Amino acid sequence: MGYAARQMRIPFVKMQGLGNDFLVFDAPAAGALPDAAALRALADRRTGVGFDQALVLEPPRTAAGRVFYRVFNADGGEVEQCGNGARCVAALLFDRDPQHGRELLLESRGGSVHAVVREDGLVSVDMGVPDFEPRALPFEAPAAAARYLVEVDGERVALGAVSMGNPHAVLLVDDVDAAPVARLGAALERHPRFPKRTNVGFMQVVERNRIRLRVFERGVGETLACGTGACAAVAVGRASDLLDERVRVELPGGAAEVRWPGRGARLWLTGPATTVFTGTVQI
Repeated sequence: MGYAARQMRIPFVKMQGLGNDFLVFDAPAAGALPDAAALRALADRRTGVGFDQALVLEPPRTAAGRVFYRVFNADGGEVEQCGNGARCVAALLFDRDPQHGRELLLESRGGSVHAVVREDGLVSVDMGVPDFEPRALPFEAPAAAARYLVEVDGERVALGAVSMGNPHAVLLVDDVDAAPVARLGAALERHPRFPKRTNVGFMQVVERNRIRLRVFERGVGETLACGTGACAAVAVGRASDLLDERVRVELPGGAAEVRWPGRGARLWLTGPATTVFTGTVQI
């Protein structure tokens, strides 16, 4: 019998980090996960629960890991990584079992993430080493470069490209409020040079330690915040010597801090992660 035919009830936690919101639930002990159509229905903000991503918690794959989490976008498609999602998973696991300590190793398709739940309530996650090789995203280019010119929607745009465990294109803009996020974001997300699609960030450098950012997320559209998008923007800006090691990233949903010493070093993302409500939903 199929999963949908069983009409299972799933307990869930609704969480958010800087307005980037999540449906978090433990993988059912028996049976398949909700299919893409069911996830799209749950993501609807009028007739479902509403979320940018669903985070499914599974048993860890290694002895050191606390959990293996899977990430599904609002369109039902599974993706590799989610920075704000990782911070929410860490906050939830610490809340469930604080005696295991504030440091956690989380596992995902995008790789392992070391997380620290700080005493001030903020959560820091080690997002790994930014990878600028085009094949890592993947992105069709003959070699790695600081900037690429891409023909899109009748114009040529310059962008940086980096993998934070998932693909990102970053555009430098003079005024993030006036940036054509919906038009260019949608066009670049599905551009043929990004075979697996991409997230698209629009970055305004205010100072060397402060940027403003809007992100059009793959499979979601523009969101209030994107953790890996914040990391990607700082990585691209710092690789071009536009930014310092510590950067305040101001997103529509609030501010995060990204710290990256530079190429070859690991990058850390810090920000809030909170529970909104708990409930159950029938699939």
